Amino acid sequence: MHLIDTHSHIDDPRFDHDRRLVIQRAEAAGVTTQIVPAIQSAWWPRLKGYCDSHSGLLPAYGLHPMVVAQHRESDPELLAEWLQREPAVAVGECGLDFYTDKLDRALQYFYFEAQLDLARQLDLPLIIHARRSVEDVIRILKQKPGLRGVLHSFSGSHEQAVRLIDLGFMMGFGGPITYPRATRLQRLVKTLPLDAILLETDSPDQPDSYHHKQRNEPANLKLIARYISSLRGIRINSLIKTTSQNAWQLFNLPLKNPAW
Repeated sequence: MHLIDTHSHIDDPRFDHDRRLVIQRAEAAGVTTQIVPAIQSAWWPRLKGYCDSHSGLLPAYGLHPMVVAQHRESDPELLAEWLQREPAVAVGECGLDFYTDKLDRALQYFYFEAQLDLARQLDLPLIIHARRSVEDVIRILKQKPGLRGVLHSFSGSHEQAVRLIDLGFMMGFGGPITYPRATRLQRLVKTLPLDAILLETDSPDQPDSYHHKQRNEPANLKLIARYISSLRGIRINSLIKTTSQNAWQLFNLPLKNPAW
């Protein structure tokens, strides 16, 4: 079994007291690879250090919209310089978050579009955060053809998902799908092409219904896989194989002859 958590914030300070044990529990559950997206420039060296010390952690570097007030105007240029020096599997986490009016939308657009341009320049996939902003994200992506990536924790419609697939993007699903009230999301996961789906935990956030209000961990990814395979009426090993292959291809992961 080779599970790939395509969205894990294992560098988060909430793991500082037991990070090594969390990684061990993930590996024991078959989660051998975690893609770790960055939040802000001040955290890039910290994230790099963790990824350098463990071969199963793979970095992505970006500027998250939820901390847009902490970014500096020079950060996109700094990110370009950083990515030219430091290997990464993606640009991100980037995107738009319209959940609250407290986040400056003009600044969000500025940093998001700068990161899209950088991803195209460096031929890297994107890890996109789109909360209550999927339509705006699609509009901007259509203006910048040739990009690829994933909309993590996807919560848009089936029609939006189809348009994103046509633009070269996959959808990431995690804990939210397991809650009883998530019927629309469950219908979506049942009907999307399997080759457009990625698995994620968003640890330490967005725990599944079995770990409600607990700190989320990458080890819980196997529960997500089991739940989605049940929804789709397929064997869990088949789901893991296909979603892992999806991640391997999208992020060009450094795995030779992976044993799915």
